Amino acid sequence: MELRHLEYFVAVAEELSFTRASRRLRVVQSGVSTVIRALERELGAPLFDRSTRDVALTDAGRALLREARVTLDAAQAARDAVQEVVEGVRGTINLGTMTGLSLVDLPGLLGRYHLEHPEVTIRLRAATSGTSGLAKSLVDGELDVAFLALADSPPAGLAARELVVVPMVLLVRDDHPLARRDRVRLTDLAHLEFVDTPPGWGNRVIVDRAFAAAGVERRVTVEVANLGAVPDYVHQGLGVALVPDWDLGCADDVHPIALSGVDLRWTLSLATSGTRRPSAALRALLAMVDQYVRASP
Repeated sequence: MELRHLEYFVAVAEELSFTRASRRLRVVQSGVSTVIRALERELGAPLFDRSTRDVALTDAGRALLREARVTLDAAQAARDAVQEVVEGVRGTINLGTMTGLSLVDLPGLLGRYHLEHPEVTIRLRAATSGTSGLAKSLVDGELDVAFLALADSPPAGLAARELVVVPMVLLVRDDHPLARRDRVRLTDLAHLEFVDTPPGWGNRVIVDRAFAAAGVERRVTVEVANLGAVPDYVHQGLGVALVPDWDLGCADDVHPIALSGVDLRWTLSLATSGTRRPSAALRALLAMVDQYVRASP
């Protein structure tokens, strides 16, 4: 088995198309098919299901995909180590982040990084899947690093460090019955209509668990895959929201209320693979991040 075989396999697995994979690899499609067939013969198992209109991974293919990415990452790390000595920092970083995250000055961070390391390509993915989707992409090797709002310890296979921790508050519009309160309890929020992010987002996990532990029912009537947009829906009278207490750009008629009787905290972390050695390019980025994390209120 050669690295080239794994490169071809990963390309087909990610594109789920031999045609698109051949374009990505800049080789003829017949060459890709030949390599995949040779790899399947060597492993003694089909890697793709070609019986349907679209190409799909088999169980064996899914098992190979993660290991193939690890192997290719290790090979790239070896190349990077040599290139760092000979030519300086080069390579590609796949960076994931949640949509609507303003606690990190990403444009400033990436602009400074590009100025210092112009030979590194950064592919930024703002994922609407939230923390759960970003964590899965890290584990699967699709991302090299990601900003996550972890409600628990990092999933197996990931390493994470906290960047900032902020309390969560209730957002209400000024004409809401609770608007004149200085503090509210979860029991005060029973059966209210809520605006929230979808299941799997870190803040949603924290809030759902808190209500379940308190035995309080709540109704999420609007789900927004962008934390920064939640206040806009509160402003339109579509519900209240529990959000991290940082500048979300609220309208003048929307304000936060502190929580009483429960300590809900939202944590922004920076996560990487716990099994893959970070490249020189990634290590240089990790060293810069703290300078671009905005202080919470």
